[in-house]
Amino acid sequence: MLTTAVIHPTILEVLARSGHFAQLVIADGNLAVGALMGPNATVVHLNFKPGLLDTLTVLKGILEICPIQGATVMEKPQENSAEIHHNYKTLLGDVSWTEMARWEFYDKIREPATTLIIQTGEQRRFANIILTVGVVKMLEESNY
Repeated sequence: MLTTAVIHPTILEVLARSGHFAQLVIADGNLAVGALMGPNATVVHLNFKPGLLDTLTVLKGILEICPIQGATVMEKPQENSAEIHHNYKTLLGDVSWTEMARWEFYDKIREPATTLIIQTGEQRRFANIILTVGVVKMLEESNY
């Protein structure tokens, strides 16, 4: 019996085989995931309906089961707002944070390190985020 709140079998399976430095993408409902899939990516479609299952809900679930050491988002144009980035920073806490130009960001998604792309029903702009898997510290390491 699982004790985690996240019970999606494909998400759990891909995370179980993703190691340190693997990339996970939480995508909004508009990202063309089929065109951005790299050679090692598994796509999970959770975009049943616009607005249903947003990126923040998925991020909270991922944080319950997987250590994250870094995050990358797409740079927004000066005239746009990306308040969701502030929400991400709050949830992620002390992780490295990178912003990339649009096409560079898309190229990063295509990298072989990307093992999981979770497409949500998120409708806010600039909500796509690439997470870098961290390490699980051993009990004896936690004391340092």
